Amino acid sequence: MTLLLTGVTGFVGMELLARELRDPTRHVVALIRADDAAHATRRLHETLLSVFGSVEPYARRVTALAGDLERPALGLDHATLAALRDVDEIIHGAASVSFELTLELSRAVNVAGTQRMLDFAARLPRLRRFTYVSTAYVAGEHRGTFGEHDLDVGQRFRNPYEQSKFEAEAVVRSYADRLPVTIVRPSIVVGDRHSGWTASFNVLYWPLHALSRGAYPILPARRRAPVDVVSIDYVADAICALHALPAAAGGTFHLTASAVASNIGELLDLALTRFAQRRPPLVSPRLYRHVVHPLALRCVSARRQRFLRATETYLPYFAMRVRYDDARARAVLDPLGIQAAPLPEYFDRLVDYALQAQWGRSGVGRAEALDARPRAATPALTQNGPPKRTVRSTTERGSRSSARSRQRGPSGPAPGRTRPSRPRRGT
Repeated sequence: MTLLLTGVTGFVGMELLARELRDPTRHVVALIRADDAAHATRRLHETLLSVFGSVEPYARRVTALAGDLERPALGLDHATLAALRDVDEIIHGAASVSFELTLELSRAVNVAGTQRMLDFAARLPRLRRFTYVSTAYVAGEHRGTFGEHDLDVGQRFRNPYEQSKFEAEAVVRSYADRLPVTIVRPSIVVGDRHSGWTASFNVLYWPLHALSRGAYPILPARRRAPVDVVSIDYVADAICALHALPAAAGGTFHLTASAVASNIGELLDLALTRFAQRRPPLVSPRLYRHVVHPLALRCVSARRQRFLRATETYLPYFAMRVRYDDARARAVLDPLGIQAAPLPEYFDRLVDYALQAQWGRSGVGRAEALDARPRAATPALTQNGPPKRTVRSTTERGSRSSARSRQRGPSGPAPGRTRPSRPRRGT
């Protein structure tokens, strides 16, 4: 079997690649945004070095393919398209994940790019599965329970990323009568629960870094607002398991914390205890946005103004009122031993790694981080059936590497900076 995997240089994609290559007979075609074949190969090798600590023997089982979701036919010529007719599985995880791009630019990758992937998949004669990595935030600003069967419930969206992923999922659903489609919806994805490793210091990490410095004189948040956080190992294990299970075809699955989700109050307790900081007073997000924030921008230094503007990206996520129903995912994944862990169980490991990596400013590769952690039982994922419980393969513990983890399409400002980083589009 041949798997076409997009987004392998991104956070989730790296973990999916690591799991798929556990099977020594597995061959993966990695569609990578690159100028040419040599550039695609270099990006793949950098990813393998971070994931495994070495390029070989893994490179011989991965074909790097230079492509572009924004170009017709994925930027591939006729000969390459013909050679890909043997592909029988696709996991499409590539996306623009920046909160700051315009809706037009977000749609170019997330909607039009997904449409091109579906058109390509529809021409494959032996396609077994098309798994699409969506996001739980297609729920937008919906209040109350959001089910796995829900999509358009009249919600509004906080940013172009959410709206473009919502629109892309609608396109994927429209192909469900022609293709064996599975849709997975992760919530906020953080580092590995065992090692703390992450390639993405965005979303939750930005406010955590600010809290560690006591940078919030007040915090616009609701104490009981849910904070649905899942570790990357849970997300990747779940995606690979669902992709392999015949019964998951045609389904949509929330990869969320749901019943074990944290809330703002608990997150503050964890962070302030860990960083020994005073608790900032909480104010209504609406009051902050319309009154306090505009006044603060007039009264503080230019440096603090940059910080306040940078935090605007994430403030809406401090006042959410949605809870995700993951009953379908639990019915399938619980018997396989694949479950989300409560954030307090691994919060300190996330922070330990973030401090070691200086909140993303210094590189500690995945292989190095995993090599330093205790061995833990994790599901071994098979291609055509449910995972079996086993100890993580030692092939993932390669030689130590100082190569910096590369991230596709960062979303928002990197922690430690006083202004947002320039947004880039992912591949």
